[in-house]
Amino acid sequence: MAQDDSLRALGDTAAGYVENGMKVGLGTGRAAVAFVRALGARVKGGLKMVGVPTSEATRELATSLGITLTTLADAGELDLTIDGADEVDPRLDLIKGLGGALIREKIVAAASRRFVVVVGGEKLVGELGVRTPLPVEVVPFGLHLCEKRLGALGSQPVLRRKGGDVFVSDNGNYILDCLFPKIEDPASLDTRILAIPGVVGTGLFVGMAESVLVQEGDSVRVLRKGA
Repeated sequence: MAQDDSLRALGDTAAGYVENGMKVGLGTGRAAVAFVRALGARVKGGLKMVGVPTSEATRELATSLGITLTTLADAGELDLTIDGADEVDPRLDLIKGLGGALIREKIVAAASRRFVVVVGGEKLVGELGVRTPLPVEVVPFGLHLCEKRLGALGSQPVLRRKGGDVFVSDNGNYILDCLFPKIEDPASLDTRILAIPGVVGTGLFVGMAESVLVQEGDSVRVLRKGA
């Protein structure tokens, strides 16, 4: 993954949250890459920690930077996960998954005592679903049923493709990008989608983020739940 200097301040700030001896979830996406690169520099400088990557792409990047990795099974509960997001609303609820790693990202975040999100200021929205579709990961066998049921919930589901071929997640599943007119109640919608047979998970991360680090220009501000 190429270096993105525009998010260097964000990456450096996030890497500062990691302390010696921590077990840390390593996110996926542009902002998470900035964090992992900054973390790699700290590891090179002597920081001792282990990471659990949320995608194969992050695994490759972390390995190239000399970050020691482990599995979630071996790590148990994580101290901290730092990951990006595609949209963040005022309650710090999120849409994630445009990079295709939503299921592993949610599992790793759920296994962590703290979940901190890193984004550029453009990712802040007044209401989820305003600018991006909601990714929903489904098993291939259930694709037709999932498309039909998601449509009945008011969305326009589109099977994700990459380079002309159907996109396949790291878990071997398909992703339906579902455009809703708006998402007024993320928790309720998440529950209804998860009830569809064949759905593995959604990109709605409701009530999970402890705080959000937002880069605006060269500065980083912190949004906290309930503030």
